[in-house]
Amino acid sequence: MRLAVAQIITGADLAANLELIREYAMRAKAAGAELVVFPEAAMRAFGNSLADIAEPLDGPWATAVRSIARELDITIVAGMFTPGDGGRVRNTLLVTGPGIETSYDKIHLFDAFGFAESDSVDAGRSPVTFNLNGTVIGLATCYDVRFPALFTANARAGAQVNIVCASWGAGEGKAEQWDLLVRARAVDSTTFVVACGQGDPASIGLPSAGAAPTGIGHSAVVSPLGSPLVVLGAEPELAVVDIDPAVITDVRGKLPVLANARTF
Repeated sequence: MRLAVAQIITGADLAANLELIREYAMRAKAAGAELVVFPEAAMRAFGNSLADIAEPLDGPWATAVRSIARELDITIVAGMFTPGDGGRVRNTLLVTGPGIETSYDKIHLFDAFGFAESDSVDAGRSPVTFNLNGTVIGLATCYDVRFPALFTANARAGAQVNIVCASWGAGEGKAEQWDLLVRARAVDSTTFVVACGQGDPASIGLPSAGAAPTGIGHSAVVSPLGSPLVVLGAEPELAVVDIDPAVITDVRGKLPVLANARTF
């Protein structure tokens, strides 16, 4: 499978962010990718209002992303915001492409490091996987990466690949934690992990959005034994990577952590 990781930097303007998705999806398609992964908050960056732009999965922004995927014959994963309960939104990953239509609502909300995502976001409740040309792929969002059980649940549901889309908060040690966590989740679940984060706004001269987690870059694709296959820097970038999901059977034969696991 050839996939692309689109490490973009979004802002407040939904139309401009949509154009970024079109541009990077076109580049991914030209490079032969069948899947292109965008970060969390691709619809609108954190640090901006969310409730006023949240829309259902058949709304205009999601429909436009769906149209891009159809036009290019490519599967797109992109972070958006859908209406939640109590005036909050849901932090949603839209997945759309040839014969594929699903979504995942972020389960673990980022109430940490002085940020309270649960003030404005309604948590999801169920893991989600989808099938792309015979490869099963699980979904996760940002803070989810700190919770191994989601990744192993996806693996037990058949996932050979886990995607985690993020807008990782900056701070002391946070880049090192991101690297550690995405590699650990690959080994925990014996899956490829495709970790796509927002680029660092400072890398292109944009001002800080205060405490809002607006991204640090460092997107990566990691093997099921925890080896980085590609690691990006802080700037916006498109990486195209070939992976072979068929190796998962061999890896799980050598490292049967899923089979050996015990419940306490």
